[in-house]
Amino acid sequence: MTPRWQAAMIVADEVDQAPLLRTRFTLDEGHGEVTSAVLHVSALGVVEPQLDGEPVGEDVLTPGWSSYEWRLRYVSHDVTSRLSAGDHVLGLALGNGWAVGRLAWSGDSGLYSKDIGGFAQLEVTFADGHEQVVATGADWQARPSAVLADEIYDGQTIDARLRAPRWAALDGPVDGWSGVHVAEFDTGRLTEHIGPPVRRQEVVRPVAVTTSPSGQTLVDFGQNLVGWLRFTVQGEAGSTITVRHAEVLEHGELGTRPLRTAEATDRFVLSGGRDTFEPTFTFHGFRYVEIGGWPGVLDVDDLEAVVVHSQLRRTGEFECSHELVNQLHRNVVWGQKGNFLDVPTDCPQRDERLGWTGDLAVFGPSAAYLFDVSTFLQDWLRDLDAEQAHNQGITPYVVPDVLKFNPPKELRGEPDTTSFWSDVAVWLPWSLYQAYGDEAALAEAYPAAVAHVRRVESLLSPTDLWDTGFQFADWLDPDAPPDDPAAAKADKGVVSTAAAHRSARTLARIAEVLGKPADVAEFGALADRLRTAFTEHYVEADGRVRSDCATVYALAIDFGLLEGDVRAKAGDRLAEVVAKAGYRVSTGFAGTPYVTDALTATGHLEEAYRLLLEEGCPSWLYPVTMGATTVWERWDSMLPGGTINPGQMTSFNHYALGAVADWMHRVVAGLSPLEPGYARSLIAPQPGGGLAWARGALETPHGRLAVHWRDEPSGLTVDVTVPAGTTALLRLPNGTEQELTAGEHTVTG
Repeated sequence: MTPRWQAAMIVADEVDQAPLLRTRFTLDEGHGEVTSAVLHVSALGVVEPQLDGEPVGEDVLTPGWSSYEWRLRYVSHDVTSRLSAGDHVLGLALGNGWAVGRLAWSGDSGLYSKDIGGFAQLEVTFADGHEQVVATGADWQARPSAVLADEIYDGQTIDARLRAPRWAALDGPVDGWSGVHVAEFDTGRLTEHIGPPVRRQEVVRPVAVTTSPSGQTLVDFGQNLVGWLRFTVQGEAGSTITVRHAEVLEHGELGTRPLRTAEATDRFVLSGGRDTFEPTFTFHGFRYVEIGGWPGVLDVDDLEAVVVHSQLRRTGEFECSHELVNQLHRNVVWGQKGNFLDVPTDCPQRDERLGWTGDLAVFGPSAAYLFDVSTFLQDWLRDLDAEQAHNQGITPYVVPDVLKFNPPKELRGEPDTTSFWSDVAVWLPWSLYQAYGDEAALAEAYPAAVAHVRRVESLLSPTDLWDTGFQFADWLDPDAPPDDPAAAKADKGVVSTAAAHRSARTLARIAEVLGKPADVAEFGALADRLRTAFTEHYVEADGRVRSDCATVYALAIDFGLLEGDVRAKAGDRLAEVVAKAGYRVSTGFAGTPYVTDALTATGHLEEAYRLLLEEGCPSWLYPVTMGATTVWERWDSMLPGGTINPGQMTSFNHYALGAVADWMHRVVAGLSPLEPGYARSLIAPQPGGGLAWARGALETPHGRLAVHWRDEPSGLTVDVTVPAGTTALLRLPNGTEQELTAGEHTVTG
């Protein structure tokens, strides 16, 4: 139930940067013990609440980033055990966050709010039913914190000399406080945060401290991660420690060029005593840091990296006999962790970190296997719905859509619906339904899916092809020039029409699940029209597809646009194209997630394995051989000689190309749902590529589903675990099938 809001959004009168807000209150007397106390908190910015001088919870970067114009999330904390009769102090430490800080590469800040605002409402219930409310209002106090600067992209500056450790306690400082004022704010924008909170997840210790060729002190944490440093140090009062972050080294020096304008630099001013620093109003994507101004000699035991992301429960596992493939899979996992920080971002390090819709459209199935992302992505889909509903049914390039404030010129014209990116409105809800079987969540996402497909239909040319308007299409084709990632081999009309067909066909399936027969007919007919137009204009009788490259064959096959002999010929041609490329990846953003499936489905399993296991550049394993610990944005983000790719878009932590993990889960290990939420599962491992064994395991909504196959001299042995209350169909490579009931099974064949 939404609270009855008495609180107001308040802004400090005389504090420009990172204010502290507080109020002192006395619990009402004569009503018995406190039986319930709930603190609701939000901010235009980010907020860390304190009660009587101690943090209220473990969350950081609250309330995260949503489409603030319509959805500002609040978080609720149970503080019943923290309240007893007498006086108390409630405080809010605030930072810029996404609402006030700069966003995207245009350099703009304050896109959602010019001022940092704090919002809190403490609801106390006593034994006799009496209720007391303590809420932000004009009677609160404000003062500066020790945070001199904080930006998501640029980092945080903390002056330990200015700290007031007990600022939110009864014995806290009396002097230095000023007033606040109430800001204009519609509490109707407040919505409960249904997704998991952002929290500190683990600590990573340095593996080496070295000196660069130019004499800089470098620290290697051995893993590209997202978060910040934490350390305790003592040095001369007023001296500054500077920490610069980057994902890679280039010729022995910190490789900061891919950060573009993001400074990614924290600065810590020492008090002269023992100071502990932890910059919780920013975050960085990094493996390496450059430390300047450290007092004395820096040792590996002096620092720790705090890994930060949304509190996601790990659900899926994968491992096989090929260690490079295992490392690739670990890279996919770390990429998801780093980019699932409140918003599913494209990258966590440069002046971007946006919720690009296309990345999630293709990565959704992998994401839902590796972690429980049900509420995380349901919350994000609500932002998508809000953005789309306020913009003519257009599903934007990014959600929340910060690009609408200053549309990038390089995206060529007024942004409109675009294939793959906007298709997330249909593809993602369907992927989540397959993973979790939540029909209510599917129904909630349905209006946005319908609006998207109808928008696409309005954009079709008279020939029923989607060959109009701006398209990213097969973005980042490895053969495209570094400075022109849209210059792909694949015809944009082929890519976009194929995507439109997939969305229409999928939406018809969703309508069937939700019991909407008229919509089933409408969107099924649209899918048929698109398929007819596609085959008429883009496909030859011998199976050739216009532009004759791997991506167009992968999409035509995997998206169900071909059948019979034409499909088989297209599969053969795809295998030829892949072989001609030396089994190195020749697909971009659109084709890469589907090329191994298209090969597998048309009888070219070994070619799919050869593509996966290739180590030359470009390939999935090339970055692994170069020491990657996350998935790169470009196949050659780091060139073989150790030079960073010259393109302006060069991230070393992008999960999109890791979408191949879905094929690894379903084909290599052999786990997939036959019914939504794995009420019935398919166990169908397809060994190949010389792998001796593989295993996969998934915590489904019904329990643990697992498979472990071994290619032994006596034949294939498969161990299967089927969750209670479910069944599974085991399909062996020799074509035999058998039904499995709940429990443990071992089958040979």
